[in-house]
Amino acid sequence: MANAKVAISIVTYNSKHIFNVLDQLKKEFGKDDKFRFVLFDNNSNEDYKNRLKEYQDFAEITFHNENRGFGFGHNYNLLTAPEKYFLVFNPDIILVKEDLLQMIKILDRDESIGLVVPRVLNSDGTPQHLMRDRVSVFDYFLRFVPFQFVKNMFDKRLSTYELRDIPTDREVDIRIGSGCFMLLRSSDFKAVGGFDERYFMYFEDYDLCIKLKQQNKRIVFTPFSQVVHFYERGAHKSGKLFRIFMQSMYKYFNKWGWRWF
Repeated sequence: MANAKVAISIVTYNSKHIFNVLDQLKKEFGKDDKFRFVLFDNNSNEDYKNRLKEYQDFAEITFHNENRGFGFGHNYNLLTAPEKYFLVFNPDIILVKEDLLQMIKILDRDESIGLVVPRVLNSDGTPQHLMRDRVSVFDYFLRFVPFQFVKNMFDKRLSTYELRDIPTDREVDIRIGSGCFMLLRSSDFKAVGGFDERYFMYFEDYDLCIKLKQQNKRIVFTPFSQVVHFYERGAHKSGKLFRIFMQSMYKYFNKWGWRWF
């Protein structure tokens, strides 16, 4: 695939959705050599890895011997890749090819844009509010607090934080897009050194957006492309993932400065 234009990077670790996702991608993209699929497996269980091997005719797959996290896997896939554009792609995303082609056109037309993100939907068509206008400790407290009356008291603040009212009739510049689906110019990704691998999981997408902004690159949301995301909200359900989330949040604020409100 020497003439591939887009490297599509997927990092997996026992993802329950990956096989349906790969089946759908095979159906949608076929053998279109403008797209190269690269998978990085973070030492999943043996049955899972054996099943993944069945897709080696469609994707280049690296089986790593330990779990080094989200950023490490994508950096491994992308930092030396030759393609013009990179797509950071979660293993729980359903994508229609035409939506990606429309996003590529946005990067093609404007060198100032470093990253494009689409509308992200639940399987029932409702929107997921994964983009951010700011990052503060108080906003994260509001997200995780178990008392609905507290959330209700600060609903307007949460709405602006989650960009719930972002326009859906035009492209909009944003501060932070979600790492579940990011289309980037490869030269920009490489210029900032890719993802900061110290996070392991969570906040590396925020970190990347800030680094791109420092290079005067725009981050653009387009409502004219969409993906379906089987969002698990793992940090809300798993004590282990919540601890990882808190560790990553601490690293993020230590790196970029603590904003309490």
